Amino acid sequence: MQCLYSHSAAPTSSISVMVYTPEHPAYSSVLESSIQNLRFNSSTTRGPRYIITPLSESGVKSTVICARRHKLQIRVRSGGHDYEGLSYISFKPFVLIDLVHLRKVHVNVKDKTAWVEAGANLGEVYYGIANKSNVLAFSAGVCPTIGVGGHISGGGQGTLMRKYGLAADNVLDARIVTAKGKILDRKSMGENLFWAIRGGGGASFGVILSWKIKLVDVPPVVTVFTARRTLEQGATKLVHKWQKIADKFPEDLFVRLLIMRADNGQGRKTVQVLFNSLFLGTTKQLLPLMNGSFPELGLKAEECLEMSWIQSILYFAQSPKGASIDVLLNRTHPRSSFKAKSDFVKTPVPEVGLKRLWKKFFQNTTGMIILDPYGGRMSKISESETPFPHRNGTLYNIQYYISWSSPNASQANWISNVYNYMTPYVSKSPRSSYINYKDLDLGKNVSASYTNAISWGTKYFQRLAKVKATVDPQNFFRAEQSIPVFAS
Repeated sequence: MQCLYSHSAAPTSSISVMVYTPEHPAYSSVLESSIQNLRFNSSTTRGPRYIITPLSESGVKSTVICARRHKLQIRVRSGGHDYEGLSYISFKPFVLIDLVHLRKVHVNVKDKTAWVEAGANLGEVYYGIANKSNVLAFSAGVCPTIGVGGHISGGGQGTLMRKYGLAADNVLDARIVTAKGKILDRKSMGENLFWAIRGGGGASFGVILSWKIKLVDVPPVVTVFTARRTLEQGATKLVHKWQKIADKFPEDLFVRLLIMRADNGQGRKTVQVLFNSLFLGTTKQLLPLMNGSFPELGLKAEECLEMSWIQSILYFAQSPKGASIDVLLNRTHPRSSFKAKSDFVKTPVPEVGLKRLWKKFFQNTTGMIILDPYGGRMSKISESETPFPHRNGTLYNIQYYISWSSPNASQANWISNVYNYMTPYVSKSPRSSYINYKDLDLGKNVSASYTNAISWGTKYFQRLAKVKATVDPQNFFRAEQSIPVFAS
């Protein structure tokens, strides 16, 4: 506390408000407020020695300085969607910096830019944009309660990425606190660090304070649809065809797949595929396009809905029909215990492989697979532009996901079984994963220092490690899958 007092520019009264120890009556509620994965909300989970909720950039800076001085690790939380809880748990004594109070969104319609603080969630960013313009948007994820600090620094895929690239591809500037307690922007941090935090994960290099993002153009009317097809309705052939064409659709069209077990309506279990889409245009424009490139789906006008872009955010977030955009300001998220893994696919999975995959769904009721198509703008951005290597030649990303409400975690075995089954059909040498879908199973048989080589590949890993050695040579910002200091 004495250290915080001496290094903070904020009034002393503010310091006491933003520090929580285990003895503080609000400690548990503050800690649990953003824990999205209940796997990490138990009596056996080791909590932080201090929770700091800074009210300003100087509060973050002083926390970094004092944590380093007192040999405490740091975890940084913005939205709490970290799949493995790395943003709020550690096996060593640590300080949790919760950025819940740093979430301002300043939109400049004239310049088509916005400054967003790292503690803002996507819903707050989308809300801020929509209140200024109905024809501007930001290319990022579909879940409104995700914090922008981590989402953007890991890439940030979403429904507009085929048209405009990832969230990280639309960053113009950033502010970060380094291990030495310096606050840097793009000019002062240099292009190497600016490159690293746009896809390489910000937590390895410092604490992201804010992003300057580029807003993108959207039409006043967009079209969404969710076409549901079961195995009995030819879903296998539809998925097989989708793999070959989804990355080649016009950039204005994004069609992802959600695959799960369902009831076929006759009392029998089946597999259902949801073709979940956003089109930057009207239904009248969409139907000829779909009928020409994907007639097998048999999309009908009554399956389509026209709306504004901001309403499409609510649609993909599964908000109640007719809900106000004010729901985007709600920072709470339905919580459960869950586990996820990810893959990237470069060649279509054959029909026989899909049929065997479907059998896995009859072994579990809550497992889901989500396929997000790439191509379009994603294939045109150079692999060297950011440390996100999944560009030209990547057909789609897979997210394997399972949740459960009971304390029994054995259901997670299902996802490992499916992941192992998919080995022959996904990227190889190395098998790739999406950094924002954290998975601590990766690298268990690899030297801990080089775990992330699996995720980025050697060419990115070495460059990231060199940046790390420059900005954080003592490896102060470290976690289970952080970038290590390069050892030459």
